[in-house]
Amino acid sequence: MAEVASEGSDKRRRTVRTASAKPTSRVRMSAAQRREQLISIGRQIFAERGFDATSIEEVASRAKVSKPVVYEHFGGKEGLYAVVVDREVRALLDRITTALTAGHPRELLEQAALALLGYIEEETSGFRVLVRESPVLSATGNFSSVMNDVAHQVEHILGAEFSSRGYDPKLAELYAQALVGMVALTGRWWLEVRKPRKETVAAHLVNLSWNGLSHLEAKPGLITAGR
Repeated sequence: MAEVASEGSDKRRRTVRTASAKPTSRVRMSAAQRREQLISIGRQIFAERGFDATSIEEVASRAKVSKPVVYEHFGGKEGLYAVVVDREVRALLDRITTALTAGHPRELLEQAALALLGYIEEETSGFRVLVRESPVLSATGNFSSVMNDVAHQVEHILGAEFSSRGYDPKLAELYAQALVGMVALTGRWWLEVRKPRKETVAAHLVNLSWNGLSHLEAKPGLITAGR
């Protein structure tokens, strides 16, 4: 009886070992899912290292695929980078454009500042990709082109305000570039320091820009020019 019991135990152990030895099957991604995975991984690496220091080998390694898979989807590093930047440009521009709903210029300044700072806070990797210099241009441009698009929107608003207040509306473009540039550079600084909180940063940006606009001189001059 002991031998029979022993044989039964050995058989059960062999069965358990056989079952545990079966290889675990991995669920294969569809082509669309694999593409999204590679874009996500590429976005993270480009944010960490920049374009030049990023390699297809590392992208493939993190995705646990071979290099030819990456080439099949994007043709190379330049193709992957262009897709990543294109998505970020669209996301940032959509966020800012959607935020600009107020009718009063001061509220519009607040909305634009908060939209940019919110993007930096929530999509940090995407913003790092946009502000890094790269030899590759995407179809939709880069961070500078997004800021230029926003400046054009601000220009139209300022032009109407200038006309109603007796200022030269032709100068609206200059002031729009100055305002948007101030917000953009402050955003790049805040990307690293993250304090004070974004609402406080936006309030100070609006304080400087709005109070400056409220006391514009019709024909400003330079103090040093007369010396």
